[in-house]
Amino acid sequence: MNKNKKDSFTKMEWSWVLYDVGNSAFTMLACSLITIWFKAIASESGLDPALQTSYWAYVTGAVTILVAFIGPICGTIADNKGFKKPIFTTALCIGVFGCLLLGFINNWVAFILVFIVTKASYSSSLVFYDSMVTDVTTPERMDRVSSYGFAWGYIGSCIPFLICLLAYVAGEGMLGASAAALISQKTARVIGFTVTAVWWFLVSVPLLKNYQQKYYVESQKGAVKECFSRIGHTIVKIFREDRKVKYFLLAFFLYIDGVNTIIDNAINIGTDLNLNTVGQVVFLLATQVVAFAFSLIFSKLSEKYSTGTLIKVCISGYLVVAVYALTLTNLFQFGIMAFGVGMFQGSIQALSRAYYGKIIPAENSGEYFGLYDIFSKGASFLGSFLIGIVKMATGRITLAVGSLAFFFFTGLLLFMKADSLPNKNNE
Repeated sequence: MNKNKKDSFTKMEWSWVLYDVGNSAFTMLACSLITIWFKAIASESGLDPALQTSYWAYVTGAVTILVAFIGPICGTIADNKGFKKPIFTTALCIGVFGCLLLGFINNWVAFILVFIVTKASYSSSLVFYDSMVTDVTTPERMDRVSSYGFAWGYIGSCIPFLICLLAYVAGEGMLGASAAALISQKTARVIGFTVTAVWWFLVSVPLLKNYQQKYYVESQKGAVKECFSRIGHTIVKIFREDRKVKYFLLAFFLYIDGVNTIIDNAINIGTDLNLNTVGQVVFLLATQVVAFAFSLIFSKLSEKYSTGTLIKVCISGYLVVAVYALTLTNLFQFGIMAFGVGMFQGSIQALSRAYYGKIIPAENSGEYFGLYDIFSKGASFLGSFLIGIVKMATGRITLAVGSLAFFFFTGLLLFMKADSLPNKNNE
């Protein structure tokens, strides 16, 4: 009886997991077909193909700057009683509407602007969503619940993405002349973005309905003004007193750089190597299945091994992937790299989220996860700009990916330091 109670998820936990299933559909589209569709729109507008990869890398970098700025502010405000759910809902709805709108835009500049708003709203919703983990479960169950969120997010995103992929293939005329005559590329884009937006919203409804904020600070007049003071106080506290959180955030900043950069630029890597586009997308779809399986495997391993130990394994795995990327020349090698990424992609994110949730004060989770997002998005900002700069300077995108090994190695050393320190919070 006790075992069943331990293994089963509560309604609140499942509702939280389902949001990962919803938002992951947009994640999958963003790291695959959105890049391809942007380049198609840009090509139709006459933008030099040599500039498209760099421009897109700069766009993803610009989004991370925006989110890094607004994330902690919104997260701190959301810690006030009754604030977290409304702010989360607002970010979700803007993101969903922006995703829907992208399907109807045919100008590359307008596409970039709407994408920035959509991606920023999506990323902001994740700040609030991540901070909800302290409300929906207990520290003892956090590894498992967080891992299940990523696991089911990866496999769940495959459902709408398959529809998007079929529409893309039909729009490219790869299913025969009759299919090409029936579905234009523009229609394929409308189908892809619409399906993704609807899926994202519908699967998020249970969380909107069932979530209740358990930990909070009492609301006061001037909550917005007060948030800036609290952010400054927390930053000073972390870097002067809480060495475990400090070293973790520094380590996280470095190793998540490589993770986010590889995810955001997966299709950029393949297209710059002139690999078959459909083959790339199929491999990325297979990566979702691999990520699902290994997220569950690492979830099971978390019952036997510490979260810290498993994070070290994931960082080391990504270090190997980064070095291997230097050898990429064909689609088969791209597939091997995609498999390697899938093994650790969901696990390193889930375990990092759970690890952080255990070492911060629960009542300030929104504020702390806002800072967490700064380090996450700040890293992606550096990685994306590195991709753009190295690509323009050398013409070798594999060299940029390989250089990420430095971030994984240094991040591993800093994480080992953090994991050796005592936890001052939630003891």
